[in-house]
Amino acid sequence: MDYDRPLFYRVMRYAAEAERDTIDMVSGSPDWEAPESLRRGLREYADGDADSFQYPPSAGLRELRTEIAERRNVDRRQVIVTNGTGEANYLGMAAALDRDRGEEVILTDPVYPYYPGKTDLLGGTASFVPTERDGQLDPEKVREAASEDTGLIVVNTPNNPTGAVYPRETMEALVEVAEANDAVLLADEVYDHFDFSGRFESALTIDSDHRIVTSGFSKSLAITGFRVGYVILPEELVDPARTRHMLVNVATSRPAQAAVLTALRETSPEYYAEVRDLLRDRIETFTDALDAAGAEYTTPEGAFYVLARFEDFPGTLSNVERLIDEAGVAGMPGEAFGSAREDWFRFALVTPRAEEAADRLAAFFD
Repeated sequence: MDYDRPLFYRVMRYAAEAERDTIDMVSGSPDWEAPESLRRGLREYADGDADSFQYPPSAGLRELRTEIAERRNVDRRQVIVTNGTGEANYLGMAAALDRDRGEEVILTDPVYPYYPGKTDLLGGTASFVPTERDGQLDPEKVREAASEDTGLIVVNTPNNPTGAVYPRETMEALVEVAEANDAVLLADEVYDHFDFSGRFESALTIDSDHRIVTSGFSKSLAITGFRVGYVILPEELVDPARTRHMLVNVATSRPAQAAVLTALRETSPEYYAEVRDLLRDRIETFTDALDAAGAEYTTPEGAFYVLARFEDFPGTLSNVERLIDEAGVAGMPGEAFGSAREDWFRFALVTPRAEEAADRLAAFFD
């Protein structure tokens, strides 16, 4: 099987090799500080005895799994700590497809490109349901697309790349579609701390054996390099997922788990609120400049991405490279996220230079 190298890497490499100063708005790596409690947790771990430097339990540190389970109101046994949300999604998707109820995986368009990539890796067949103009997902379109061949439905809320936050009625309807077709809904909720709408509703609040939830701490604690995520599975899918996790990764980094545990216990809600305020300001500033550039754009309800479309300047890879060369701004081509927004660009507002980037774009399109 052939695997395409994700466009993220090609764009980042092109931007890194550019001759001019370039503002990176490609990847979703937070630029703000992790909570001090996380640093303290790492320092305390470094002073531990030799036993603490050895393998942790494969499913994750018991204390961390307990903390996650209590916060998400589930049984600890349902929680597996993973190598980032990426592995959490892989385990969840594999667990759903291993049920042999169907190989079709229903995805949204636009879509986070690693979902179709993992679908191919797991031998599934991807089909796409377009979202609405504002990024919302109409469950009736998913219902129409689903069949006895459907084994899995994957959604992401708050959404990358559209910034949409799905309300409770959408999540309830998607669970109903999964149940009606003996499929599984996987809800990736890694951006749950970045909800500006007040409408975010976890799929965990809907009681069903047909839903899996994934999340992690890369974004919420600004630690993409730590690779600590988790998957919450129905009881019947836990053991196969544990086995796959053990065979693929053995376990997730013990010091990273210990630091995350300290951060969860000691970080106040104000930390997350301050980050949301920072992002609200960036969104307003950036979209104001897009107005000046005459662009059409999405205003995110959650996460920290903006999709933008410029007249007579489609979001192709070659135009992304042109923006790097001539404007000094690196974004992602819309084609990386499917066909529905291939004329658009995606910009990640995880840089203190977001206002400068917006000004550069406005000047370029003036």
